[in-house]
Amino acid sequence: MTSYTNADLHCHSVVSDGTLDPEALAARARTNGVDLWALTDHDEVGGQHRAAAAARAQGMAYLTGAEISVTFANTTVHIVGLGFDADDTRLIEGLARTRGGRGERAQEMAAQLAQVGIHGAYEGALRYVGNPELISRTHFARFLVEAGVCKDTSEVFRKYLIEGKPGFVPHRWATLGDAVRWITEAGGVAVIAHPARYRLSANEEFALFSEFKQHGGQAVEVVTGSHSAAEAVSYAAMAQEFGLAASRGSDFHSPDESHTDLGTLPPLPSHLTPVWDLVADRILK
Repeated sequence: MTSYTNADLHCHSVVSDGTLDPEALAARARTNGVDLWALTDHDEVGGQHRAAAAARAQGMAYLTGAEISVTFANTTVHIVGLGFDADDTRLIEGLARTRGGRGERAQEMAAQLAQVGIHGAYEGALRYVGNPELISRTHFARFLVEAGVCKDTSEVFRKYLIEGKPGFVPHRWATLGDAVRWITEAGGVAVIAHPARYRLSANEEFALFSEFKQHGGQAVEVVTGSHSAAEAVSYAAMAQEFGLAASRGSDFHSPDESHTDLGTLPPLPSHLTPVWDLVADRILK
């Protein structure tokens, strides 16, 4: 079985809320030593064929990917799919339904911001959107920085667009079972993305991992851009407890915004099964 020393299986392009196109991401990944790459745009597989071709041109192995938004315990949780058929009809239709509510939600977010004196937010956010179906909080955050309301996107997410602050509008996404089923029925592996980011109680987190496993989920991100070293150790233990493989990904969005660049993460703990072992036959070379 092929061993990969620098896999980065979580990042975003202009097809969702990143700022680089798939070709530029592939070049950046290769420059940083990535040997197995996946583009995982939010609720969208429209960039997959470009990403696969760009990876091949850069001499990298490639896995198809997507990051699906799920509502679990009244919290938005993300499930990454890897190694699926990007042309699978049920997956494409499911993602289209998941994206469907974003436009209406964005209008409500803009209306809330207007109430506190920030006008033109919807139109401003649209300037940052590569795909209008995927307008998100990140695009609003970039507008608020451009407009001088906040100095950076970190400040935005302290003062706006989060629960209890202006511009927060919840959205009901796919169910956990839907997301895992779309991925697995398309031949891929489902992965719980950056689990330390969710504000779940210990009981809710146990329920998430348990239900995920029952639905056919097979892996969890252990090493990721938002995990501390201690969190990586904690989720390595969770991976073992639930019999899950481990994934690794920077969650890179932008050279100007992301704290962790493509290909710069520490390695996965050696005692865990890497997720790419489960989809070895789906890796494009």
